[in-house]
Amino acid sequence: MTGMTGRKAELAENLARVEERIAAACVSAGREREEVTLIVVTKTYPASDVRLLHELGVRDVAENKDQDAAPKAAACADLDLRWHFVGQLQTNKVRSVTSYADVVQSVDRPKLVTALSAAAEKAGRELGCLLQVALDAESGARGDRGGVAPDGIEELAAAVDAAPGLRLDGLMTVAPLAGPYAGRRRAAFDHLMDLSTALRATRPAANMVSAGMSADLEEAVAAGATHVRIGTAVLGVRPRLG
Repeated sequence: MTGMTGRKAELAENLARVEERIAAACVSAGREREEVTLIVVTKTYPASDVRLLHELGVRDVAENKDQDAAPKAAACADLDLRWHFVGQLQTNKVRSVTSYADVVQSVDRPKLVTALSAAAEKAGRELGCLLQVALDAESGARGDRGGVAPDGIEELAAAVDAAPGLRLDGLMTVAPLAGPYAGRRRAAFDHLMDLSTALRATRPAANMVSAGMSADLEEAVAAGATHVRIGTAVLGVRPRLG
């Protein structure tokens, strides 16, 4: 690989290692490799890394803070990338996020649906939405890291269905750190798949299941996730500043 910068070579090596893990997990689960999409979580990393990832074949990237994501997306506007917003989203950031995100994976309350719909309509865009499910949330409550309780999925899905400019794409979860699924990631992802199956019974197009990160992508693929969100394993552990 002559002429490859140090950083590009590092990213290429990390991507290859993650690719091996996903491929092996697919083989173990009896799934086709094409069934799983790698989303690289580029939060805290510069636009230059996003450009290198694009050169290395990555097409899906994720961000969790609008103040970092907006300038980065603008700097990479010439690239054919799908931007996923995965962080907790305040309604005052919705207009900005809607200007670059293709999919918002963290839709977890009706007020957010209303705001996203208005912004998407105004921007003349269709925005994909994943309902973020908090498997540790009590009925009617929201999770510590955002997300709707499982019994709130249907109501939220109906709100997205009725909202102009929005498209219901599926479900997302973050493996819970507390509650009955703490330390039981495979069980958590299996439960999310059951919830996805129920959702697809009435909404067959909402077939995205975003689950799994660097530490637990194998469990997510085994459970049936369609999208895994990988940051550290591709980009490395970011050194602390100062």
